[in-house]
Amino acid sequence: MRKTFYFIMSLFILAVAISCKDSKPKSVMSQINGTEDSVSTNDSTIYGTMVDGGMNSIILLTDNGDTVEYLVNPDDTLEVVKGGKINGDRFAIIGYKEYGDYFMRSAINLTSLLGNWTSLDRNFEIKEGGTVSSTLQSEKNPWTAWKVWNGKLILSKDTFTVENLGADSLALENKAGIFVFTRGK
Repeated sequence: MRKTFYFIMSLFILAVAISCKDSKPKSVMSQINGTEDSVSTNDSTIYGTMVDGGMNSIILLTDNGDTVEYLVNPDDTLEVVKGGKINGDRFAIIGYKEYGDYFMRSAINLTSLLGNWTSLDRNFEIKEGGTVSSTLQSEKNPWTAWKVWNGKLILSKDTFTVENLGADSLALENKAGIFVFTRGK
């Protein structure tokens, strides 16, 4: 009789433990224009507006309202800021914290990214608000949307690393190769 009692109690405690296991708080999905964007929940990019900076730093007013100074690591051999630094421009920064300071792993000037870009087989305009318009009728699979996610530029379904972003040139790289564009009129 005692064994049956302990067996039933063990089953009851096990059932309570299993039912409590699924009561973890669920992550809240961010909403943009009333629609859920599941990709942005795992985005480690910090977005904001540059309010000040110097040769080796950017002071960013983040979209969350925080003011953070990001430094360039002096050991970096590659240029981490793509598109130049101008006060008032929007930036997408991937950073890390070391020794109490915030450092940039990569920074893309989103304001410099906007505009017309052309190559031999593509002619498109990156617009504010995440849209891309193509002006070549013969273009296969034209890009229609853009965003930065985890420091990468996503043009529709294609994901790129921004290798170079200058006043008149844009170089994007993915597994298919490096694509170079010039700024159109």
